[in-house]
Amino acid sequence: MRLLAKETAIYGLSSIIGKFLNWLLVPLYTYVLAQQADYGIVTNLYAWTALLLVILTYGMETGFFRFANEQGLNPTTVYRTTMTSVGTTSLLFAIVCWVFQGPIAAWLGYADHKEFIGLLAIVVAMDAFACIPFAYLRYQKKAIRFAALKLLFVFLNIVLNIFFLVLCPLWQGNAWLDSWYDPDYGVGYVFVANILATGIQTLCLLPTILAGGKTEHNFSGELLIRMLRYSLPLLVLGVCGIMNQTLDRILFPFLYDGTDAQAQLGIYGACFKVAMVMMMFTQAFRYAYEPFVFAKQKEKDSLTAYADAMKYYIYFSYLIMLGMVVYLDLLKYLIAPSYWEGLRVVPIVLWTYIFQGIYFNLSFWYKLTDKTQWGAWFSLIGLVITFALQVLLVPKYGYMASAASSLVCYFVIMLLSYFVGKRHLAIPYDFKRIAIATGICLLILAGYYASNGMGTWTRMAVGTGLIVVYMVGVWLTNRTTSRAH
Repeated sequence: MRLLAKETAIYGLSSIIGKFLNWLLVPLYTYVLAQQADYGIVTNLYAWTALLLVILTYGMETGFFRFANEQGLNPTTVYRTTMTSVGTTSLLFAIVCWVFQGPIAAWLGYADHKEFIGLLAIVVAMDAFACIPFAYLRYQKKAIRFAALKLLFVFLNIVLNIFFLVLCPLWQGNAWLDSWYDPDYGVGYVFVANILATGIQTLCLLPTILAGGKTEHNFSGELLIRMLRYSLPLLVLGVCGIMNQTLDRILFPFLYDGTDAQAQLGIYGACFKVAMVMMMFTQAFRYAYEPFVFAKQKEKDSLTAYADAMKYYIYFSYLIMLGMVVYLDLLKYLIAPSYWEGLRVVPIVLWTYIFQGIYFNLSFWYKLTDKTQWGAWFSLIGLVITFALQVLLVPKYGYMASAASSLVCYFVIMLLSYFVGKRHLAIPYDFKRIAIATGICLLILAGYYASNGMGTWTRMAVGTGLIVVYMVGVWLTNRTTSRAH
């Protein structure tokens, strides 16, 4: 358990630090890129890369762990088989996208910059392939090397972005620089930085990629068939899950009626990122909570512990949400003023992350009872809701409909997971305290929004006082209210 806790801390901390540092690129992009539409391109294409990465790994990362630990199978054979399969499909994907980058770029609306498609195809292919060596590092319990390589990419990506977008324009006039640097290429250097950072990370993975290569335990076609039968069903769940998170940014250019679709998407993407503090909190909670759940499973008080974890997650997520709403007038300086019109989506996105985190808490009933097919059904239902609402509403209401569709999606599947789950695993959630905390939170929000006519600093002072009221209210509730299941 101590080893598990140590590895969880390393993986979790490196992931959170990486996400936080990448989050810091948002101010750079919004202040440096020439137009909002440029950041719209980044938002759209990176949403596509997230989806493609899930497709190109097609559940084989999980399949590797499943079969590497199966008695009678050599882990090296499993590793080489998995890497050969994912490497082959990734290479084919990169070749096809490179050959047809013109038609693909035209379909996506980037006909003038077809090289963006070629660059990102190579990045996605390398990332998909690298998932398997990274999984092998986790299997070997080399958590520090894993974390170091992940953070290396983040560091390189940030440094290269600063070099291309900030330093190179300042150093114009240098003969060497002027021989290759094009100041009008702008957003293209975001993708150049990404491919360079990914390439260096892949080179650093070479010792792991080549591990066990000169042994008799190499590729096995029979094993691959078994692995595909296990892993491909996971692809459905993975695709539905990632599409619930990225479909709004993928579909927006196709659905929005206005002529400035990329600019509107850029505004939405930047303001969406402002709310990602809540996502980082949820991610940190996930890394800590997942091993806790399975470790606690056989103990008598496990269900009470799960209920308490849910309650405290909600308490703290409300606190973060209130803090971000109250101090949004300061947080907005993370992005350029030309993007501020989209800040109205931030509260919606914050609530979406809260519902997503609660759904994550509730999802353990089907993981603990081996009824994971329910997870696939919930994801499919959420995907249908997201798609339908965006098709119906985005043409008229723009990115506000994009944000609202995600909110409705996670709210519905959160409720479905609870009502279906209570028939399979009766976890005694403390609804009385949760309801009181929710009521206090909503009253605090109403009180804060009622102060809209005040000056900025006065409003923040009032909001700060209201946050203190929330914390005191929750504390008193936990001291005085009897538990109700």
